[in-house]
Amino acid sequence: MSDTRLTPSFSLANYAQFFAAGGLCATLMHGGLTPIDVVKTRLQLEPAGSKATMVSMARNIVARDGPGGLLAGFGPTAVGYLIQGGAKFCGYEFFKKQSIDFLGNEAQVREYRQLIYLGSASAAEVIATTLLTPLEAARIRLVSERGYARGLVGALTRLWSEGGLGGFYAGYVPILFKQVPYAVGQFYTNEMMHNLVNHTVSPEMLQKAGKTGEIAVQLGCGLTAGVAAAVLSHPADTLLSKINKGGGGHGSAIKKLWVLAKEAGPSGIWAGLPTRILMTAILVSGQFLIYEQTKAAFGAPKSIEIH
Repeated sequence: MSDTRLTPSFSLANYAQFFAAGGLCATLMHGGLTPIDVVKTRLQLEPAGSKATMVSMARNIVARDGPGGLLAGFGPTAVGYLIQGGAKFCGYEFFKKQSIDFLGNEAQVREYRQLIYLGSASAAEVIATTLLTPLEAARIRLVSERGYARGLVGALTRLWSEGGLGGFYAGYVPILFKQVPYAVGQFYTNEMMHNLVNHTVSPEMLQKAGKTGEIAVQLGCGLTAGVAAAVLSHPADTLLSKINKGGGGHGSAIKKLWVLAKEAGPSGIWAGLPTRILMTAILVSGQFLIYEQTKAAFGAPKSIEIH
């Protein structure tokens, strides 16, 4: 029986390269943007009607906690996104390849490419989020509760002693509501922007532009993807910050989300969005750039494109 796969074969070593490149790009960008993330999280936890801005909140944090206050939660951020980023990028490559091979027909692949992007991003993110959730809970506690613990190990230890496994995964449902739309915006938009570039710019022009053009395309597509990811995931990001601080009362995660959404109202739900758009646009564009350049340095295969 002949092999009808439309994609090249990826070895286990190739997937290890994808994981390493994804983990590196995620931990570098999330870790480097910790100060902006701290400001964004504090803005989300402000009472309804607060007039705090990104600049005023940053000043308040430094005045109260010193410059080190802007690095609260750095440990969980760096470790968590090393694991999460590796699983997400590697998983996306895996599920996209499997989806294309399953369809096995170029016409069908082109017809359903948007579903391939959406499904692959969603499946990869569910796995990555399952690994990330305990570390994200620790990060939010360190950022939102002054003196909660000393570092990552202390925060995880306290979370376990106070709530066990349930404490680690108290925010699992809301974080899925946040991370899956984020991944969809990130990967889907990036893929569609690259498709747009490929259809509007000739291969000769792209080749002539060389490395500079390649980096410009990666950054431009990534910036657009970052804006989409921020907008799609922001409401759940706000609720996640509140639920990990202990909001929403008792009951199921869905009930807590509903209670918190009603309490926050539209203005509260979208609090901190400009800050998050800024952070996420830089973060996602930097991730894609580092990911692609790191893969090339590793000698890993290029990501599969659907033309």
